Amino acid sequence: MLLLAFDTATPAITSAVCEAGDDGVRVRAAASTVDARHHGELLSPQIDDVLAQAGTAFGDLTHIAVGIGPGPYTGLRVGLATAHALAEALGIGCHGVATLDAVAFASGREKPFVAATDARRKEVFWARYADARTRTGEIAVDVPAAVDTEGLPVIGHGARLYADVFGPQAAEPEPDYPTAAALGEVALRRLAAGEELARPRPLYLRRPDAAEPGAPKKVRQWQA
Repeated sequence: MLLLAFDTATPAITSAVCEAGDDGVRVRAAASTVDARHHGELLSPQIDDVLAQAGTAFGDLTHIAVGIGPGPYTGLRVGLATAHALAEALGIGCHGVATLDAVAFASGREKPFVAATDARRKEVFWARYADARTRTGEIAVDVPAAVDTEGLPVIGHGARLYADVFGPQAAEPEPDYPTAAALGEVALRRLAAGEELARPRPLYLRRPDAAEPGAPKKVRQWQA
């Protein structure tokens, strides 16, 4: 299996080409950059670069994996739209991986911890993990003070942003962001194990800011 993975659900734009074989998963090429405002401009060139570094053409790919968030609407949609377009054009499978699962896997931790990313509005997206490979509950969104860490270490950009709230538990928050290398390895391991991956749809935990306009207000005509 030869898989292209990418994620745009955080300020990081990250892509990787990963390969699964009899000897396990190998990352053939990977790249990441942090730029919260230019996901749309940076993702496609980055994908072209990692494919070139891996010596791989689009036609060689057998799967695509994309981060499904949660994350800010605009950035998240860039990755998902790109994943759907590529998968449809190439006629290959497209799979979703929760962005926090990629952050957790990249940590390599073997003991329980909490992963948290920035949700804006002074909130974090967070979840508990038994180890880097195993999430133990659903992903939630809360103000940092409401996150029950149960005394566990907290990692991710959310931990770094609110270190004053999380205290000593956020002493070692790395990695701040997901890597596509981790996301791709998570996807390939699950595929090889016959596990069902998430559908490549955005994981939203709250309503968007935008709303449909209501009925126009009635305006009284002024008469002289």
